[in-house]
Amino acid sequence: MKEAGGTGSGGSRTTQPDGAAADPVPGAEPFDAEVDAKDVTERLLGRPLELRRRDVTRDAGVSLLSAQKFWRALGFPVVYTDDELFTTSDVDALRTVAGVVREGHIDESLALAMTRAVARSADRLAVWQAQLVAEVVETEMSLAHRVDAAEPGAGAETRSVPSIETATETAHRMAELADRFEPLLVYAWRRHLSAAISRMLADADPESYGLVKMRSIGFADLVNFTSLVRKMSERDLAHLVHRFERLSSDVITAHGGRLIKTVGDEVLFTTVQAAPAAAIALDLIDTISQDDVLPDVRCGMARGPVVSSLGDVFGTTVNRASRLTAVAQASTVLVDATLARELATLSGFRLTGQRRRILRGVGPVSPSLLRRASAEGRRAT
Repeated sequence: MKEAGGTGSGGSRTTQPDGAAADPVPGAEPFDAEVDAKDVTERLLGRPLELRRRDVTRDAGVSLLSAQKFWRALGFPVVYTDDELFTTSDVDALRTVAGVVREGHIDESLALAMTRAVARSADRLAVWQAQLVAEVVETEMSLAHRVDAAEPGAGAETRSVPSIETATETAHRMAELADRFEPLLVYAWRRHLSAAISRMLADADPESYGLVKMRSIGFADLVNFTSLVRKMSERDLAHLVHRFERLSSDVITAHGGRLIKTVGDEVLFTTVQAAPAAAIALDLIDTISQDDVLPDVRCGMARGPVVSSLGDVFGTTVNRASRLTAVAQASTVLVDATLARELATLSGFRLTGQRRRILRGVGPVSPSLLRRASAEGRRAT
């Protein structure tokens, strides 16, 4: 359940006579913070805040204890006040989950676990999209201040936290976009669910990999990122990270790979087969080396069994790929022996054996340097 007060409030925004939102005006009188926050919250939720917690539990036909478990699974703080903080959407959501349990489709433990999975993904998605819009708003306002002040540097200060004007404008824009993007969220979820089930069915086929889940695991890591952090402003650093994530995501998904996660200067991806993983790594090297903003990237890859949990992957294969990335040179791709053997049977790749290494936490590894095959020769080992 979503409580009021979590949306940015205040700021300098005017309205047109017909009620439509106008562009922010520097120096204008701010909205009443409490009224504005409630208005934006209701617009985002799509319904008015008119219910108390006892109204929600009564209408959903569940106990307060069950409702509190559901709220915690969604990542929302449990409400102990009797204020009107809920909408009929909260009733619908609680009734839906309770109904699935009552009808015997799943038990309460699984229902809460699935709810928790939705909540974690939705939280990251909401923060990500709000920050993207806030960055655009902040840039627009900075440019407007520069024009008004007629000074090149006016209003261009770097902020790690959005101004109240930016937060308020972002809140209103997100409220306007929410209804349009909601169908896209459901569509994307169903598409990704279909892909996940297809992979599960393929893994379960005894003629494919037997009792283990085989994957090609790849890491791509920006070189000298730590030194960049010390030199760049927070805003420029954020732009660099976003650019790296966007380019990496485009390359990975273009080859049918799955982007598992991004951690600042590093991305982790997987593929079912070996060839797409090699194509992804080589294309990442080429794409980022041609970019004027990003530093060079290096990749490490391994192939073997993995353990999947909560959308992430774990195991020795993942560790081996990570350690190979750490010892790779800029603009190069290192692969382990298992992946090298599979790629050696395919055209388009060239493999050069490297000296044996002892990798921390992994042990001895004999990596190979992966390149594209030249026009004259298919591959070499």
